Amino acid sequence: MLNRLKKEGGCTLDFKVTEDGRLTTMDGKEDFRPDQVRIVDFYRFEGESDPDDMSILYVLETTNGLKGTISNSYGPYADENIDTFMKQVEDLGKDLDKKDK
Repeated sequence: MLNRLKKEGGCTLDFKVTEDGRLTTMDGKEDFRPDQVRIVDFYRFEGESDPDDMSILYVLETTNGLKGTISNSYGPYADENIDTFMKQVEDLGKDLDKKDK
């Protein structure tokens, strides 16, 4: 999946969320607020034998055109910083949808 996204979708970066709640490139050279990020797509994965092995892969694009991915687990293994950041991005996207109507 990641190879295909990199090859076909131009998703060349891996992102992470910092302790202070900003999305950043793995090298830390650039960071973004939720209003500077758009969810392009997402994929859910479930472990074959254990439903607790679920994870989600987000495909993101920043306002300056960077494309990349970030992943998170579900349940007790989820990274709370990623959950909080992605919820803010999702909520901003919903507000944009409402303005279009």
